[in-house]
Amino acid sequence: MASRSWTSAEKHVVAASFLGWMLDAFDFFLLVFVLSDVAKEMGVPVSPHPFALGADYAAAHGFIAKAFVLVPLIFQHFFAALRGANGLDATIVPTITLAFRPIGAFVFGRLADRFGRRPVLMFDVICYSALAFASAFAPNFAIFLIIRALFGIAMGGEWGIGASLTMETVRAESRGLVSGILQTGYSSGYLLASLVYYFLFPIIGWRGLFMVGVLPALMVLYIRRHVPESPGFVAGSLKEKSETVVDVLKKHWALAVYAILLMTCMNFLSHGTQDLYPTFLKKQLGFGPHLTSAIAVIYNIGAILGGLAFGYLSQRFGRRRSLMLAALFVIPLAPLWAFGATPFVLAAASFAMQFFVQGCWGVIPAHLNELSPASARGAFPGTVYQLGNFLASVNTTVQGTLAAATGGNFSYGLAGVAIAAALLIMLFAAFGPEARDVRMD
Repeated sequence: MASRSWTSAEKHVVAASFLGWMLDAFDFFLLVFVLSDVAKEMGVPVSPHPFALGADYAAAHGFIAKAFVLVPLIFQHFFAALRGANGLDATIVPTITLAFRPIGAFVFGRLADRFGRRPVLMFDVICYSALAFASAFAPNFAIFLIIRALFGIAMGGEWGIGASLTMETVRAESRGLVSGILQTGYSSGYLLASLVYYFLFPIIGWRGLFMVGVLPALMVLYIRRHVPESPGFVAGSLKEKSETVVDVLKKHWALAVYAILLMTCMNFLSHGTQDLYPTFLKKQLGFGPHLTSAIAVIYNIGAILGGLAFGYLSQRFGRRRSLMLAALFVIPLAPLWAFGATPFVLAAASFAMQFFVQGCWGVIPAHLNELSPASARGAFPGTVYQLGNFLASVNTTVQGTLAAATGGNFSYGLAGVAIAAALLIMLFAAFGPEARDVRMD
């Protein structure tokens, strides 16, 4: 394997970027498991119908039109929560967290293009760890929502910086494998959150779980001691950096639009199969905390294996073809995964589902960084990724609305979003660009 010939610097960079994304995801997915508990303590409902959508949403025709109407509506409800308005639903919390991520991707990414990947990555890790810890002390729903919005900004910065640092450091022939390793950090974070919830929630409650979220800050010591600066940044820093964000967008606007649309579909696929699934298991099927977390552990093991497998395959068969293949398998699995009747069927189907969902994602770190303009590689991958996340932040609202329209049944929303996202990913991959093995030093 290519990993046997890695230098010490390559190994440390891969480890740091993997851990950074894993612990970032760990802090995010803690919320997924305790959302109903937070809502109960703070007197906020968790229902299939998140909030009153209004006439503008009803008048919008088509999925994309409704999505764009929902985005300002989400922020309207965010500010309503800050004013202490009644009638809000706790499902807006993960939505707001995702919606604020593009801000962090852009701000931290531009800082990384100017000051280096390594110091900005350390600062970002400290930020998201501190905000996860602060979530434990929120006295009411409005403050909790503000903290999670700020956490979304910090979370948004980590992926792009870690991915660019890694892809600029490792050799070209290792990028597919490393891409899979890096992206499985997200599933590993979800898995870790599942285990922590399983063992610690009965003992320390939801506030104690968020206190555990401060531990990723210790990783800064490892980065400081072992991780070198990116060779790509060092080389680029020797040249005059005159390109502004506007310059980059003027040259590469078509690529940016394509990447944002692709990442919107990718985020609908991942968050559409992850964020409300524990809630679906607990509220609709009546599973207890231990059974819910056990199923989550199983499907996250599938996610890790899928990310590694398709990341590796993409180095041999191409990024686009690997992406299309993984998305294709999602479609026949979705009905079994969303409508399964027994814990065994749901566990097996969710294992297979996440194998292929995260198989798609295993290709993305290498694919986006190879497509990115060299002068903005710190900001471009993370920003288009998180802008896609922003557009997909309506996912819980869309799925909740579909559930409400079907008598409170989450299954239709889960399966419908997964199938639609997989079809669109196949379409974008089929007609999109690829830059496998492009030089990045």
